[in-house]
Amino acid sequence: MLVALFGLAPVPASAQYPVKPIRWIVPLPPGGSNDIAARLIAEKLSRAFGQQVLVENRPGASGIIGTEIAARSAPDGYTVVSFSDTLTAAPHLYPKLSFDPVKDFIPVTQHLRQPVVLAAHPSLGVKSLAELIALAKAKPGIPYATSGAGSQQHIVAEWFASLAGIKLTHVPYKGGGQAISDFIAGQVPLASLGSAPLIPHYKAGKITLLAQSTRARAPTLPGVPTYEEAGIKGLVLEQWIGVFVPARTPNQIVARLNAEIVKALSDPKIRERFAEAALEPVGSTPEEFSKLVRANYESYGRLVHELKIKIN
Repeated sequence: MLVALFGLAPVPASAQYPVKPIRWIVPLPPGGSNDIAARLIAEKLSRAFGQQVLVENRPGASGIIGTEIAARSAPDGYTVVSFSDTLTAAPHLYPKLSFDPVKDFIPVTQHLRQPVVLAAHPSLGVKSLAELIALAKAKPGIPYATSGAGSQQHIVAEWFASLAGIKLTHVPYKGGGQAISDFIAGQVPLASLGSAPLIPHYKAGKITLLAQSTRARAPTLPGVPTYEEAGIKGLVLEQWIGVFVPARTPNQIVARLNAEIVKALSDPKIRERFAEAALEPVGSTPEEFSKLVRANYESYGRLVHELKIKIN
């Protein structure tokens, strides 16, 4: 009788996961790198899980609004969020932030990376980082566009200017789309942005890419030197996007999500689509990604303080 009773014990919910649709929050507008990647992977996960994985764009305040929604969600695996390393800088920029990207989330996997690139419009008349530095020393205050104050692009550009001993003028936009439009039109002669949306213009010969922020050259940009190769020693920053779940989500669910996302990233069709968008797939373990998140949190805190990065 006791055996029969024990046999009726309920199976933990995490063992049955998932039994209903999963919401994947992208805290930015549609069309960007984060959104493109989420939709590609969500389609694959829907088939693997036998449940719909629905991408939900919740933009606002440079990704903070959608990320806050995810942080307040139940830790049951039915809400995931993908955000970039910009969010690890946010606590150092917004003192009243309602969430902590380290304490309030569990990293599942880093699913892609791309460099931050420094791009010059032909009207500026420079073809290399050395030429830009010489021009900026002769004419301080050259304007540069980014997707927003406090973004990786902003931090990289100010870091470069500090190490090079020059003065640049930041022109922040509310997202990369308008920044790119104005830059390509020549309204802002310099831009520090993610590589993916700029590559088509670079390949068409409309702009010059002066440097990229990764330690090694990205596979999609073999002809563009890194900042270190161009003489700016110590400037290394990898722009990543990763998947997270709210803190206290069961380990079994984190492991299942990680396994399926990493599997999706190994699919040749997914990798081909990423390559078309100039994105490099990764697929790290939760432990590896957690170390990266914590390291970025600390390094961004130092850079925000040293470079006096402000949100106006």
